Amino acid sequence: MKPFADNEASNSIGELTMENGTSAVSIYGSLRITRDQAGLKRAKQLKALVDAAVGALEAAPDLPAKVEEQAERTVEVDNPFA
Repeated sequence: MKPFADNEASNSIGELTMENGTSAVSIYGSLRITRDQAGLKRAKQLKALVDAAVGALEAAPDLPAKVEEQAERTVEVDNPFA
């Protein structure tokens, strides 16, 4: 996954999900890093995802101070059951 490249890509490590977006990358869920080879593998996967996001941000020549949050657009409709 290339962070900030599109609004479609998603990557998971265990129950932790990283969803791509052009203005934000969302990370949510849970990740258990155990003291074994499997835990090391999960920790390295997480580090690679975060390192990629940091690299993309550092490489952006026009990085703004803050992204304007887009308000959720809602449209009111008549209740069909009223």
